Amino acid sequence: MRKLALKDEILNRVEKPARYIGNEVNSVMKDKKQIDIRFCMCFPDVYEIGMSHLGIQILYDMFNQREDVWCERVYSPWIDAHEEMKKENIPLFALESQDPIKEFDFLGITIQYEMCYTNILQILDLSKIPLFSKEREEEPIIIGGGPCVYNPEPLADFFDLFYIGEGETVYYRLLDLYKEHKKKKGKRRDFLKKAAQIPGIYVPSFYHVSYKEDGTIQSFLPVEDGIPKTVQKELEMNLKETYYPLKPVVPFLRATQDRVVLEIQRGCIRGCRFCQAGMIYRPVRERKVDKLKEYASKMLKNTGYEEISLSSLSSSDYSHLEELVSFLIDQCKEQGVNISLPSLRIDSFSLDVMSKIQDIRKSSLTFAPEAGSQRLRNVINKGLTEEEILGGASLAFKGGWNRVKLYFMLGLPTETKEDMYGIAILSDKIARIYYETIPKEERKGKVQIVASTSFFIPKPFTPFQWAKMDTKEEFVKKACLVNSAMKEQLNRKSIKYNWHEPDVSQLEGVLARGDRRVGKVILSAYKKGSIFDAWTEHFHESNWLEAFSENHISIDFYNTRERDLDEILPWDFIDTGVTKEFLKREWEKALKEQETPNCKESCSGCGARKFGGGVCYEN
Repeated sequence: MRKLALKDEILNRVEKPARYIGNEVNSVMKDKKQIDIRFCMCFPDVYEIGMSHLGIQILYDMFNQREDVWCERVYSPWIDAHEEMKKENIPLFALESQDPIKEFDFLGITIQYEMCYTNILQILDLSKIPLFSKEREEEPIIIGGGPCVYNPEPLADFFDLFYIGEGETVYYRLLDLYKEHKKKKGKRRDFLKKAAQIPGIYVPSFYHVSYKEDGTIQSFLPVEDGIPKTVQKELEMNLKETYYPLKPVVPFLRATQDRVVLEIQRGCIRGCRFCQAGMIYRPVRERKVDKLKEYASKMLKNTGYEEISLSSLSSSDYSHLEELVSFLIDQCKEQGVNISLPSLRIDSFSLDVMSKIQDIRKSSLTFAPEAGSQRLRNVINKGLTEEEILGGASLAFKGGWNRVKLYFMLGLPTETKEDMYGIAILSDKIARIYYETIPKEERKGKVQIVASTSFFIPKPFTPFQWAKMDTKEEFVKKACLVNSAMKEQLNRKSIKYNWHEPDVSQLEGVLARGDRRVGKVILSAYKKGSIFDAWTEHFHESNWLEAFSENHISIDFYNTRERDLDEILPWDFIDTGVTKEFLKREWEKALKEQETPNCKESCSGCGARKFGGGVCYEN
């Protein structure tokens, strides 16, 4: 009989004990004696968030299709359980078997956002695995994946290897290599050296970084023969027949996204210059609509969920969206299932679709103009005019909506005071459209506009990767300026303004573009008690500021200086397909306020055509 790792008295003391007991519907149980490789998949955040992640669900299903592999799951224990496990000396364990992580062959950690970096150290620490890869011998191979590995350098000393790209392509090859290594009882270093020769696999210990006197990188080179100078991302080009979790694990607790997730395509045609996902997931590849219909029916049947969400960076650009939505409406009406359609552009087609699937009295619409002026929207290549924004708002109000959320960024390159005032002016114009469009007798109360600003953070592999980032003080001044401008507007009582706190943004900026030296800061912050930094109530800025100071690492060096176009960047060894020359052209076009057409209008020669498919070859 399966024995729980945490005793009843501990489970009774912690919040939401269901986070730690496993045995959920559709979780996979196997006989340990019948398998060769034990792989534990980790999302370094609390259970409810990790259980919402599609990437882990795909790999969990894919790995467990192999008879010789058992893939299990682990998430970051919440603060209370973390303290109990430390006090009782209980090693971190996998949900399915309840066995210690240290007994596994692999620990795979998906790294979705920078603010989880201290949680990665929490996972290793609670597992009683040495934090530094150079100190490990018999412990599991620690492998990282996800969007943050497009600059893995701040975490380089803590991982044995990174998988750069989409997991469907060479993971089986890596597992086969390890199976052979394990059978021969080979040395860890020998396995890592062979793994480094698999496409998409980066082993940090086989590379040496040297620095100039000014702190920038002088060289980044392999230290042994046979280790590639560049690592090309792995991409699954055939989404029509690849793996998909038709029986995803159903959590005991209500997950952050408590629904069936149907991924309709990967990549984005739009080319927003601030957006990392839009660059690193190129080219756009669509899933076959008939397959999606089949997946939807089976997943709803296998999970009992009451909602299905279409996942994409830009759902409106999926070429079979109308057909798929019509099918889902017919299917879901019979079953009483709701349909969620995030990432839609606000146009007549999208609004018509949403009016069919939403109760308009209960929902709000979301626009993401990103910038307050047309000039700045051209700089960021948003591909959205004020006329289109106001036209979409008018259509929405006529369709019965009276609540609108607006998302903007502060601190974008070339930003002026006029651009900041523009956020308030555009918010007011949208409110005016409501009163001009809807007769008084037909209004359902006042219009409600919620405008939110986040702070621009330059990310690797975007045209803005060279840009300077504002200081914390500059961000606060800009938010106050927008707040004052909001109070000057005619419809100020209908507008609510929110802004993010800049201290987290400041840290995220360093972690996003940092090099290996930043790893010392992450370790120091963890030792001071920093975990769950993405959670406002648990973020302690003082820990981080002390960690930067003690390690003589400058926040300004990473955030507030504009990089030279010829500077070696910490992530330059990665080949995403999108060339550095293209990113430079886009940076220069941004400074000239010039737009670039989307991928379906015209090919801009970004380099993604090298992968041999997707939108690059449609016409």
